[in-house]
Order: sequence, then structure tokens, then C-alpha cells
Amino acid sequence: MISINQLTEPIVQEMIIRQSELEVSSNTLENKATIIDCGINVRGSYQAGIMYVQACLGGLATAGITTGHINGIPFPFLDLTIQHPAIACLGSQKAGWIIKTEGYSAMASGPARALALKPKKTYSTIGYSDISETAVIALESDRFPDIKTTEYIAEKCGIDPSGLTILIAPINSLVGSIQISARVATMVLHSLEENGSDLSLIRHATGRSPIAPVKKNKMEAMGTTNDCNIYYGSVCLTTEGYDPVYEGIISQSSPDYGRPFYRLFKEAGYDFMKIDSKLAFSPAEIMINDCSTGEVFSFGSLNGDVILESFGLHQHKQA
Repeated sequence: MISINQLTEPIVQEMIIRQSELEVSSNTLENKATIIDCGINVRGSYQAGIMYVQACLGGLATAGITTGHINGIPFPFLDLTIQHPAIACLGSQKAGWIIKTEGYSAMASGPARALALKPKKTYSTIGYSDISETAVIALESDRFPDIKTTEYIAEKCGIDPSGLTILIAPINSLVGSIQISARVATMVLHSLEENGSDLSLIRHATGRSPIAPVKKNKMEAMGTTNDCNIYYGSVCLTTEGYDPVYEGIISQSSPDYGRPFYRLFKEAGYDFMKIDSKLAFSPAEIMINDCSTGEVFSFGSLNGDVILESFGLHQHKQA
């Protein structure tokens, strides 16, 4: 059985070795837990973002950043190839654990979830759990966890705090933008999980999404980063069968489609749970290759106008 925590350990160790180059910073606490700052007191970098993404996906993905275009305007894009998608996306990257201790809270993703089984239903659905003496967790926060929080995480994972590595980046940072774009395929797997689809049919996945410009305001960053996937995210799945539910896992199926996420988020009182899940957890377009029949299906389309509105683009053309 694959151990996603063991696969991820070399990635975070390399980040520590290359921290100056990657513009990240590592710190070892009194209990020997390690925190790697990827965007709170450091700038981070594109390469740090790539490694952060690979860690979040349990070492089961390759990631790269290229330059693409939206309505003819250049932007950085994240490209992903994912092996064992159910394990990588749902068993690792899915932000399925809300860390809550006295005075601290953060959304958590990464392979450590497979040790703590957060949430149990997901691991029961995909038939996976991990065994490892080390754990890697990624926190979306602009505050560092205290020692008590690291001990809480280690306890839930069944390991000594010395075996715990915490990656952390706020959403309004370069690495924060990159890691949200990297959830484009996980959105699809999450929607399929919620719809009770047979996840064992999915053999391989690829994803592509623009990387949102870094915003100063966290709430605005929540909007632009999610819009990257909702309005310009592409996912390709290789399957061993076809499920009609695939047709509905595109953002255009939501009645809220066509408006920037931040506007909807603000109207919802900044409560993410009040946003229509068909919008919040669906990419712009998806392609399905059913290898059992050789058929190919595609649904959805890209929407450059809304994404550029979301970015707040100031375009200056030469006369």
C-alpha cells in the first residue's frame, strides 16, 4: 500500500535544504515539530508553490508552471498530472480537516489527514488509510500554530511531534494562490464523492488553471483564487466506465454562474458554506476519456471575461 506521508517526506526535507533559494523559512519548535513558512513572513516563490502542491497531493502528482493567455493576456498557469487521483485528491489534498484548538483555527490539507482519518467517511469511501511515523500537513492561515496545536495534530495522527512537518501559507500570498489553483482536479473528485459516484472508475487525472494575482485583502483573494478554477480551470479524467453525473460537475450548471466569486461571497456574509456547491466545487470544463469504450466526452467552457473582471485587470493598449 502506498504511504502518502512517506512519499511526501522527501519533498518537505528538500524544501528545508533549499529554503533560501525557495524564499521560504523553516523553524523547529521546542517539541521538535517543524514549521515551514511559505508566505506569512516570507515571499515564497513559484518553485516553492510547486513543491507545496506536490506535498499537498501526497507525492502523487507532478506540477509545473507555464505562461498561458486569457483573452490574449499572459498569465501564469499551473499544470498537474495526478496518479491515484482518489488517494491524492481526496485522501490528501482535500481541505477536509478544520484544526480547532484554544486560540487557533485553520483549514488543513495534506497527507497527515490520512493518519488522523479526517474525515473518516472519505477514507471509508476510497478504501485508504496510511501508516507512517512522519506526517505532513498544510495549513491555510496567516498565523502560525502554537506548540499545543502542533501537539494536538501529532496526537490525532498517532505520531511524535518530532515527526510532524507543517507547511503554512495564507491565501493572499503567491504560494496561497498556487495551491488553490492546484485544487482544480480535487474539486471534481469532491463533487463526485458528494454525488456518490464510483471513484474507482477514475484512473488518472490532469488539471490546468491560471494562478490568481496576489491580492492584499484576504477576502478578495478568496474570490480571485476560486474564480481561477470556476471560470478557467480545465480537468481531464481517464476512466474505466462512464457515469452520467459527470455532465453536471461543471460550474455552468450552477444558477450563480457568471458572477465573480468575491461578489457572491460578500453577499453570503463571507460564509463559504452558503455558496452553491455546484459553483464552489466545479471547474470551467472537463473532458472524460472512457477507456472501457474508447469514447470521449467534454462539458463546459472557459470564461475569460469573468476571470479578468475578478482579477481587476487594468489593460493599457498602445495607440
